[in-house]
This record gives sequence, C-alpha cells and structure tokens, in this order.
Amino acid sequence: MHYGAAVARVNNEVEERRLYQSKIIKAGALLADTKTLLAHWDETCSVTENLARFRRENLFGKASRSRVEDILAIFRQRYLVSESVTKALVTLTKGQFSAEGLTRILYFHAARADTLLHDVVTEILLPLPSQGKTDVLLEDIRAPLMRWVNEGRMTTRWSTETGLRVVQGLMATLRDFGVLQGVVHKRLAPLYLPVEAFAYVAFYLHQSQPSGERLLRDPEWQLFFLPPEAVERFFIEAHQSHLLEYYAAGSIIRITFPATSIEEYARVLVERAY
Repeated sequence: MHYGAAVARVNNEVEERRLYQSKIIKAGALLADTKTLLAHWDETCSVTENLARFRRENLFGKASRSRVEDILAIFRQRYLVSESVTKALVTLTKGQFSAEGLTRILYFHAARADTLLHDVVTEILLPLPSQGKTDVLLEDIRAPLMRWVNEGRMTTRWSTETGLRVVQGLMATLRDFGVLQGVVHKRLAPLYLPVEAFAYVAFYLHQSQPSGERLLRDPEWQLFFLPPEAVERFFIEAHQSHLLEYYAAGSIIRITFPATSIEEYARVLVERAY
C-alpha cells in the first residue's frame, strides 16, 4: 500500500474510533449475562469455540436468537479484545471475587470499550458535584448529547427519538453499574470502590503507564470520580492490604505489583481475598 494511503487509512480508523455509536440501546450493563458467560468460560477453548458453545447451549435462556447475538457482540467488544484481560476476568469470576468489586471492574472495561459511555461519565456527570448537583435528569444528558450530534461527533446523525433512547439506555446502564442510583429519579451514587477493584484497575493502567506520578494522575480515574488525592489514599490502603507496594518521597513515586501480567495479578487478588 502507498505510504500516503496507509496514513490516510490509519487516520480514518482513529477518527472512526473517536466517533460515538448508539450501541448502548441494545447493550445495557448486561451484568448477569456477563457473569454467566465468564463463569462458564472454558479456558482450554478459543474465543470462537466458547461463543459457539454459548450459542448452542443458550446459557442466557433467551427466546430470540438475535438477542443472543447482540449480547455476544457486546461481550466480545467489552471483554474479549485482550486475551489476558479475558483470562483475568474469568479468574476473578470463578474465584468468587466480591460481586461489587467485579461489577466495578466490568464497568471500567465497558467504559473503556464504549467511548460514548466513557465520555458521558467524564464530560457530563463528573462536573455535576462541583455545580452542587447530585440529581441527574434526563435532560442533563440529552442536551449535551444532541449538541454532540450537531457537532458531527456521532457515526450517523441521530433523530430526536434515537437520542432519547440512547439517553435512557445510558442512564439504565450507569444505574446497573452503580454510577447512578434510583429507579425513576436518578442521582449520582455514593462512591464505593473496593480496594481490590482499585488495585486491579491500577495494575491495568500501570501496564501502559509505568510512571508512578502519571499513574496517580491518570485521567481514567475520573471514571470513578477520583481526584489525585483520593487516588493516593487508595494506593496507601492497597499498600497496607499488601496488594501492591506504594512509596512516595516528594515528587518521586514508586509503585510495584506482585505480578507481571493482569491474569497473574487476578490470581493474586483472589488468593488474598481469603
């Protein structure tokens, strides 16, 4: 391929990833289905073989084949991109890791896989407490989303009806993941992040951000509404729980983990939970 064409292709792929999609309408948190899949995952088989078996056995008990395909597509997008992450999640699920901790970890990966879900949290919900708001109205999300539509930030132009369905899907998903609470009237949920789940996320981010100082200030902590000072308190707690080693001397911060892969670290977390 010609160099210029290759560069253009890469730029187009980056742009495509930046644009938002409306997949959340078909997805939701899918917590029960996801945990069922992970609990029945056969580590001796390939991804393709596992998904084929799930289709045959219909583990979800769904009447609609198309619904099963929707679930498997979202499951693949969120949790099957990295083999090591898949193995780590299977280890946590089968190792009876705390349900709340696993939910937080699944939320983290889901938000990383869906830029719309990610940016609704970090760009729309995150600023609300500083504005003195804890209640989250449908319009609080719908208005910015439709502005993003007008700015051309979606893969296709959404109708008003699609925009409304996306907002409803987002709010239901974030409620199930524990970011929002309330059946009818939604509000920001009080932050609860088990230290073991924090340690998992820290290890995951550390893989691509080995600098202790930068890890402390990684913008992905915004998914949990954590400012740097709160992140540091979590690191200290994780250190005291022997989940990692955290040392700070002035501007020098050193963070080390008792594992070299996310799969291995998942086993550490499971073992130390007992």
